[in-house]
Amino acid sequence: MNNITFCEIKDEHLTEVLEIYTYYVLNTNATFHAHALSLDEMRELVMFDNLRYKTYIISYIGAICGYVILTQYKKREAYDGTAEVTIYLKPDFIGKGIGSHTVKFIEDIAKKQDIHVLIATICGENSKSTNLFERNGYKKCAHYKEVGRKFGQLLDVVAYQKKIS
Repeated sequence: MNNITFCEIKDEHLTEVLEIYTYYVLNTNATFHAHALSLDEMRELVMFDNLRYKTYIISYIGAICGYVILTQYKKREAYDGTAEVTIYLKPDFIGKGIGSHTVKFIEDIAKKQDIHVLIATICGENSKSTNLFERNGYKKCAHYKEVGRKFGQLLDVVAYQKKIS
């Protein structure tokens, strides 16, 4: 897909990234945040001191359509070969192949950072995300029942993993 490009996030992208995330916070169970975040809170979610972990803006035909995060799994050195991946797309861009293209992109970035395993942590009801990761070779490795509450509902969390090296 030649129409998709990626660039590292910069401060100038934060407002649009916050708008994307706020949609998911207020309208879906894709994230367990229950209130809209401030710009500073969003910055903490997507910008990292450790240069190994990064967020990339996803653009489709020159317009920002989402972002992907490669972040630390746990803050213990035994986990240094493992990272977490998160993807958010604007709703109008779902189902166009951008998600799969993004998964492949972030896997390549992770390999260059000596990441051995990627983990995606997803709300159990988020079938679009679970399907995306399954289509790209991720296997379900955990299912936590009723660990989150949003919109008055108890929600499951599932984890998918893939060995990339």
